[in-house]
This record gives sequence, C-alpha cells and structure tokens, in this order.
Amino acid sequence: MAASATRPAVVLCPGLLNDSRIFAPQLAALDGRIVAQVADVASHDSLGDLAAAILAPAPPRFALIGFSMGGYVAFEILRRARQRVTRLALLDTSARPDTPEQAAQRRGLLELARKGAFKGVTPRLMPRLVHPSRLNDATVTQPILAMAADIGRDGFLRQQTAIMGRPDSRPLLPSIDMPTLVLCGRDDQLTPPPLSQEIAAAVPGAHLVLIDDCGHAAPLERPAAVSAALEAWLFDNRLAAPA
Repeated sequence: MAASATRPAVVLCPGLLNDSRIFAPQLAALDGRIVAQVADVASHDSLGDLAAAILAPAPPRFALIGFSMGGYVAFEILRRARQRVTRLALLDTSARPDTPEQAAQRRGLLELARKGAFKGVTPRLMPRLVHPSRLNDATVTQPILAMAADIGRDGFLRQQTAIMGRPDSRPLLPSIDMPTLVLCGRDDQLTPPPLSQEIAAAVPGAHLVLIDDCGHAAPLERPAAVSAALEAWLFDNRLAAPA
C-alpha cells in the first residue's frame, strides 16, 4: 500500500536476534496511521547488502527507525540514500564501531556458534537486555526468547559478521539534516545512555528521550513511552524538527 500525506511510510529496522516482534507494541499503537515495512536484518552478513535489500522494496521516501543493530543499518541506509529518508529515529544504539574488546568478544561468540554452541538468548543473558523490574514479565521476555530461537544460529552468524564490519558513523552525524529522535533506556547496559547522548549532541536539532526504569529492549519494556515518542516524532513537527 502506498503512503499518503496522512499515512507516512515508515521502515523499521530491528536489532540483533530481533524481528518485527520487537516493534509489536509500536505497530499496534500506530496502526492505521502509518504504512509500515519491517526490515529483515538477518538475511545478509554485511551492512551494505542489508541496506541494499531494504532499500529495493522501500517506497521512494520514508521515515526510518533503527533499534540497536538496526541503528547501524539505518546509518548505512543514510550513507547510500539519504535523500529518500524523511525522518530518523535511533533507539538504544551507537554510532561507534566496536572496541577491540568488543570485536574479540564477537569473534569468540562466532566461533562458539560455528561449533554448534548457539543457544539464542538464555535466561542468564536476560539481565543485560532488560531492566530488573521486567525480568519476570513474560510480555517482555518471551518475545525476546522466541525471536532469537526463530532467527537461529545462521542468522546470528550473519548478523554478528555484519556488525563487526560496521564503520564509525560519528563523522556522519553532523550532516544529518532531517528530524531526528534519539531514544534510550536509562538503564541500558548494552548501549548505555552516553552513546545516545553523543549521537543527539552531534545531530543538528536532534531530540533526545531517556526512559526511566528501562533497559536495552525499550520498545518492549516501556511500550507506551516509546510509542508516544515515535508518535510525536512522526506527527508533531515542533518536537523533532531541526533548529
């Protein structure tokens, strides 16, 4: 379905081991108001190939949302087709490349997965993904577990390889000239708030939202707050227009 003036086209890029379910509350909240396309970010092992695969079926002009790894994909889409992006939302992500320690950790995870030790998201990992208050909330944890299981080892290998190959996106930030929302859980352990604050400080006119009592999986953990921020970004020009 084609977008219209009242129903903007929105491309949503999920994170590592995520699919459309990470955005389920927001898709429900904005149902009937947007024309949504949720990207598959597990189909290729490079950000360039992922961006090309997302751009091919996307409408000529669209708002772009990137969560976590999806933020890295969003930056690559901007490098390739900035003129097609009308608005940008970056949720719980980073503009930085991996540190040497992070790269070494990813290589170790890749090696374990290749040997058949891929276990998806285990209960042991959940405290790094969500706020302590949501650890026993099945509406948050079950989708995370299910998405990881469905994407599986091969998807995980492709995603980690793509993430490891990402460039430093910080030089891109000052040239971003569309209404930009930067959002992060205040208790995000994987991409802590200073990384979002860094992005917001460098993007002209960016609007920063930090959500209390929220970890990395903000769209599921604090669905109403994330949906409200996205609604304002999409429909309230006063809130998210560059100064």
